Amino acid sequence: MVNICRASRKDFRNAVVVARAAQPGWQERTAYNRGQILYRIAEMLEGRQAQFIAESQSMGKSRSQAEAEVSSAIDLLVYYAGWCDKYQQLFSSVNPVAAPYFNFSVPEPTGVVICVAHQKEGLLGLVAAMLPSIVGGNAIILLAEKASAISAISFAEVLQTSDVPGGVINILTGLLEELHEHFASHMDVNAIVVGNGTAAQFKNIQMLAANNVKRIIDRRDIACTSFAEEGPYPIMDTQEIKTTWHPVGK
Repeated sequence: MVNICRASRKDFRNAVVVARAAQPGWQERTAYNRGQILYRIAEMLEGRQAQFIAESQSMGKSRSQAEAEVSSAIDLLVYYAGWCDKYQQLFSSVNPVAAPYFNFSVPEPTGVVICVAHQKEGLLGLVAAMLPSIVGGNAIILLAEKASAISAISFAEVLQTSDVPGGVINILTGLLEELHEHFASHMDVNAIVVGNGTAAQFKNIQMLAANNVKRIIDRRDIACTSFAEEGPYPIMDTQEIKTTWHPVGK
């Protein structure tokens, strides 16, 4: 039997302050460097694979299910590490204009993002929830509920000894039913990626988020195992498009 911390509103507010301070530095890292850091996390997870498999089994999964979950989490980290220095090439553009100007559009991170992990997927749910936002240069607050809380604590140990800058990934263990209103009403949060929760909770999040035009992304019905099949498009869920005009020189 284990006791898991139940995050409070104060824990969440503290996490937002830390994430906001860390986000500019993470955004300024080169895309290649962010990819290196994510790949290193995958290597560290692989080195502790047996531990995460045992923890997944302790939550009721069979040996084969636990092995598949941990292996998929490692593969997903490697997959998104490869997209770090490629998605901008895919989604940026030079726009045609009928004037003597260059017009460029490029994606930029939206800022601080809350990621609610998928409830039943353990480690894979945590990794799938956080990766698209992290790749894009955002800082996140990652909520792990009951089924993924044990994996979240061990995953936090991995992150602590990795090269991820402090404050970029902040993990809370707690209940969405107690925290979702605080998530949606906080004025210094830019987006919420919802991977779990009831229809009533999601509707409440949408209503409260409207007060500061917070972006809400619903990923409750998307299986974590299908994330790689979506390509880089989930990255753009938490990106803004910046358009720059520049005069044509002679």
